[in-house]
Amino acid sequence: MKLIIRLVLGIVAGVLIGLFLPEVVTKALVTFKGVFGEFLNFTVPLIILFYVMSGIGSMQKGSGRMLGLTLFFSYASTIAAGVLAFLVAREVLPVLVNTSAENVTQGAIITPWISIDLPPILSVATALVTAFMFGMGVSVTRSRELLELMDHARDIVELVLLKVILPGLPLYICSVFAEMGASGTVFSTLSTFAWVLGMAIILHWVWLLILFSIVGAGTGRNPLNMMKIMMPSYITAVGTLSSAAAIPVTVDCARKLRLNAHVVDFAIPLCATIHLSGSAITLTVCASAVMLMSATGLVSIGVFFPFLMTLGVTLVAAPGIPGGAVMASIGLLVSMLGFDDSAVALMIALYLAQDSFGTACNVTGDGAIATIVDYIGADRWEHAEGDSRHRHTENQSQG
Repeated sequence: MKLIIRLVLGIVAGVLIGLFLPEVVTKALVTFKGVFGEFLNFTVPLIILFYVMSGIGSMQKGSGRMLGLTLFFSYASTIAAGVLAFLVAREVLPVLVNTSAENVTQGAIITPWISIDLPPILSVATALVTAFMFGMGVSVTRSRELLELMDHARDIVELVLLKVILPGLPLYICSVFAEMGASGTVFSTLSTFAWVLGMAIILHWVWLLILFSIVGAGTGRNPLNMMKIMMPSYITAVGTLSSAAAIPVTVDCARKLRLNAHVVDFAIPLCATIHLSGSAITLTVCASAVMLMSATGLVSIGVFFPFLMTLGVTLVAAPGIPGGAVMASIGLLVSMLGFDDSAVALMIALYLAQDSFGTACNVTGDGAIATIVDYIGADRWEHAEGDSRHRHTENQSQG
């Protein structure tokens, strides 16, 4: 929540600087924006490489069927939610967003004093394929040394995120809005923010209703009652902005759905890193709005669907910090949708403004995923839990 407050203050300060202060101040901020943007683009492939590699490598071996079902339904839910959001955004946003490409590009162009070229070590695609290959290899071979190396590398990248990138985001976004204030496009951009945020939150609830209705119809449960039971998890995620922090409450809610304890203990923590339907909705709506405000315009579903498919993999084990999903998606936004530095900054501001609600949608939907996994393999899970209890009893007796 402190980060969101700082981002809001950054937006306000940027608007005031761009409108009322001398151009030299805006020029200094635009220079910072260029340098910070280059460092951000340099860091993104490392975020994808080490977080996705560590996340996949940490997946449990020996629960193959349950793992496969959880992965399948989580990924399907994430992609379907993104497709729904895109179809709605394509029809609704052009009516709500009154900013055209001409409005965005009008006004003075502020050039930086210096520019730094900092090419990434890996491309986004190379980082993603490398992370998936090594992550799956470690998951199968259970190489403890390599997994520890992955985890240490992830910790270093997270330290950079926490100590450098996140503290710099408010000033980064301030520079973008200062530039828009100087060029006369800031008010049309701000008017778009309210529509986009409201639309994303509405779509979160629409998707939760659809998801629980489908699961309820398949399992014979009342979807509204299931959603009611999961509400403490939703509220917790709104307050913490973290799927990981909400895991204990989500587990407790899932147990109240009368699911197998073995399924709950396995599926809920896993879904916290792979089921990101709320994040997909938010990223889709925000990206659509940013594209409408740029010269490129909104892309077709044929262009956006591959982005969604790749995004669903990239978001695996996204950093457990505010804005982790949007940070992991920046590389794809640039490489697949053609976002520039200003578009990326707008994307970050839009996403983080409602990050807590997207996270809440993610964790609430975890209850639906666990329910369908439990229903499909009920007999198998009961047998597995019985064997586990039997081994635990034997160990106690031998002790």
